[in-house]
Amino acid sequence: MTITDLIPALKGRGRRRAVDEVERLRQNEIALLTNLHAAGDQIALLEQDLADARGKQAEAEEIIVQQLANLDDLRAERDEILTELLALKARFGPELAAEANANAITVPLMVRDTSAIEDQATGPIDVRPLWEAAATGRLGPVTGPGRIGPDDTQPIPAA
Repeated sequence: MTITDLIPALKGRGRRRAVDEVERLRQNEIALLTNLHAAGDQIALLEQDLADARGKQAEAEEIIVQQLANLDDLRAERDEILTELLALKARFGPELAAEANANAITVPLMVRDTSAIEDQATGPIDVRPLWEAAATGRLGPVTGPGRIGPDDTQPIPAA
């Protein structure tokens, strides 16, 4: 026997049955409570992540402060070394220059040895426009790859 059997007003048909509406509201409440608990869990996780991020940010800020202090120390040390270097250059500069001049390495200009047959210098190459070659009669049928024109033995006139 169910509750609907005991209460006659809850019996009936159609969309407006009170039992159906109560059941729908209960299901809706269960879904909302489930969402509320899930949101609470999510908020707790986000708060934990936020606390971790703030802790890492604090560590990073401490590291930055330490590095800035180290940077200032290194700059001061560099300035001291630079001052000392300039003083030493002023004191020993003439001696270093005299030593460099005394021990200078000089090399004669490069002259290529062309005594070997494979290192022989080539002669000038006659380069003219094609119409000048045609005007001097240097063009004709080519019968061999080494032949320029009708007569290779003919001297090339000066331009």
